[in-house]
Amino acid sequence: MSSVNLPVITDGFEHYMTQINRYDLLNREQEVALARSYRNNNDLDAAHRLICANLRFVVKIANEYRRYGLRQLDLVQEGNIGLMLAVKKFDPDRGIRLISYAVWWIRAYMQNFIMSSWSMVKIGGSRAQRKLFFKLKQTQSAMRSLTGNASNADMADELAVSEKDIEEMATMMSARDSSLDVELFAGEDYTPLDRLVDHRINQEEELADRQESQQLKEQVQQAMQVLNERERRIVQRRILDEDPTTLQDLADEYNISRERVRQIEQNALRKVKEAFCPTN
Repeated sequence: MSSVNLPVITDGFEHYMTQINRYDLLNREQEVALARSYRNNNDLDAAHRLICANLRFVVKIANEYRRYGLRQLDLVQEGNIGLMLAVKKFDPDRGIRLISYAVWWIRAYMQNFIMSSWSMVKIGGSRAQRKLFFKLKQTQSAMRSLTGNASNADMADELAVSEKDIEEMATMMSARDSSLDVELFAGEDYTPLDRLVDHRINQEEELADRQESQQLKEQVQQAMQVLNERERRIVQRRILDEDPTTLQDLADEYNISRERVRQIEQNALRKVKEAFCPTN
């Protein structure tokens, strides 16, 4: 998928829209044929057509997050990454359209970008907190338009959370990061940055750490390929997700016992370990 070239995103949003509007939309039959060609033959041209035909939908979804004050092209770029991943994982034989599947990946990448951009201090780490982060402004705006007021108590009732949750999230959302380059005193070239001690590692060490981290990530992804679909899903949801799924939830989903889920998980981890660290 890394060989798929998308239209270049520049500072000119209108130019980007002109580029992506050149691509024709696909009907269901065309979409299925292209998806099968990519899945069965690793046809990158087919993947390129699938992605480009859906780029305008990414822009439409990005419009839903404009109220967070981020550059729309940055949101679009993150959404495009989600779209590419969705194309890679899309199963054309499940009877759904690509965009219906991809919308979840697109939103996830945009939301993660918003969360990471909102503050250097990570807020909303759990799934419930992330949901509240994105629902709070929407609910507040809707209630004010209807009643002219949006108290914490009313929003807590509407979102089925406590008033304390509302107050804490509202405080974190209002506490945006301050610039380190702003002058502390008007007319003086003295900023908060001048008061900080630089404890950063040198560039060579930082580059080496990034390369090592990327190599480790690629090795883990490669090792996961030895698992079947159910094993990968169980490992992902039990270990890799931020909010791990319980054994009972997976047992109910697959209609098997909790013990059987545990066995599948342990066997999958063993296989990954052997693939990641093969013995001679």
